[in-house]
Amino acid sequence: MTETFDDIRASVRALCADFPAEYWRELDRERTYPTDFVRALTEAGFLGVLIPEEYGGSGLGVAAASAILEEIHASGGNGAACHAQMYVMGTVLRHGSEAQKTGALPKIATGELRLQAFGVTEPTSGTDTTRIRTAAVRDGDEYVVNGQKVWTSRAEHSDLMLLLARTTPRDKVEKRHDGMSVFLIDMRAALDKGMTIKPIRAMINHATTEVFFDDLRIPADTLIGDEGRGFRYILDGMNAERILIAHESIGDARWFIQKASDYARDRVVFGRPIGQNQGIQFPIARAYAATEAAALMAAKAAELFDAGEPCGPEANMAKMLAADASWQAADMCLQTHGGYGFAEEYDIERKFRETRLYQVAPISTNLILSYIAEHVLGLPRSY
Repeated sequence: MTETFDDIRASVRALCADFPAEYWRELDRERTYPTDFVRALTEAGFLGVLIPEEYGGSGLGVAAASAILEEIHASGGNGAACHAQMYVMGTVLRHGSEAQKTGALPKIATGELRLQAFGVTEPTSGTDTTRIRTAAVRDGDEYVVNGQKVWTSRAEHSDLMLLLARTTPRDKVEKRHDGMSVFLIDMRAALDKGMTIKPIRAMINHATTEVFFDDLRIPADTLIGDEGRGFRYILDGMNAERILIAHESIGDARWFIQKASDYARDRVVFGRPIGQNQGIQFPIARAYAATEAAALMAAKAAELFDAGEPCGPEANMAKMLAADASWQAADMCLQTHGGYGFAEEYDIERKFRETRLYQVAPISTNLILSYIAEHVLGLPRSY
């Protein structure tokens, strides 16, 4: 864990300086997508960091991508607008055909195409992915897709979608994870031709949606890898997602800690800086310690992932510990500021809402605890 990517971090901080708090505040107020910010990241090559050089990217690993997202969040921004492009792309890279890779990856690297939508979760299945109902039925040289996805973020701002659908009914497979397949869908061709998108207005500006499929016909060559092995294909992407979001949470936590520390030094009440009081100092110090500990686990998970080693426990623990640290830091920062923490102009309430998401998504804390209990500690399966 010796590589810290100082040059990348400095470049990201410089880019983020062109998108100050007022920019994010306005986007949050209007619930609009950070188009200019995403364009700037793309032009700087940051969104192509995981794409191999032969396809026009930087050919770096998840650790480098994590540094990018961490700095975005530590600067007061939000990388959720584009982080999916980093981890979704891995499924195409690892399991896609050469035609799929050469057709999509160079254009993703330049920004000509956006792959930022990941259609997995459904209203009736939630986290139990094996019970998805969206079905893709083979019909000659096409598949016919019917079903519904929910919490599909950035669908309105993406050209391509990675879709998980059942190609064999659950009751016709031996193992519950079998029979699901992954497709790379051209959303531009599908929109209003069997696919409709409905925005969901939520507590945070996450550009999330519901997506409906009604006899949508897609070419058979949009299938990634072998039919029925889709769940296995997305697992690597899920580990990468958890590592990346762990670093986003760490960036959030460091922003909250810096914000609280600065305020506690300057805010004078009863003739002394409030940061002189241990009742203010100790929560900030605890948040800092929790953040640095989570950062070590996140760095370990990224290192294992980039080395091609199994990293399921580390990726899950990194996501949980970092999300907990960011939420602890957010609550501390709001409490340190008192009433001012609720004022829009301080940006704390916005970041407070944004970082709360990661207690729930992309996987809830309770499911991570269940995973650790079963797969690491050998306790009986609970679900």
